[in-house]
Amino acid sequence: MSAPDWIVIAAGLAAVLWVNWYFFLADRAPAVKSAGASVALPDEVTVVVRGSYAPSTIRARAGAPLRLRFDRQETASCSEEVVFPDFGLRRFLPAHQQTVVEVTPPAPGTYEFTCGMGMLRGRVVAE
Repeated sequence: MSAPDWIVIAAGLAAVLWVNWYFFLADRAPAVKSAGASVALPDEVTVVVRGSYAPSTIRARAGAPLRLRFDRQETASCSEEVVFPDFGLRRFLPAHQQTVVEVTPPAPGTYEFTCGMGMLRGRVVAE
């Protein structure tokens, strides 16, 4: 193998490592939205879907209904579904539309949600 071949292989490996780090290992400061205690039930939060969930961390009250309005502003196939494993819930998110998902965290704790592929991640923190 020649030197250019080794350079191409090294660049390819570097790209694979970077993609894995970016999607799975990078620490990102989460955007946090609190569903206020003074808001009439159910609390409602708009989550913008565009390459990630914003906010990615949502604070809510345990035992209170929470309405999440997913505003999908893209056509990427990864973001076409949101999954709440703890609630056994999957919802299709049409491109450039808003979709309402209602959940009720039964107890204080953290409830994860992801895209269908598990690459986009968010969580509801019930207090």
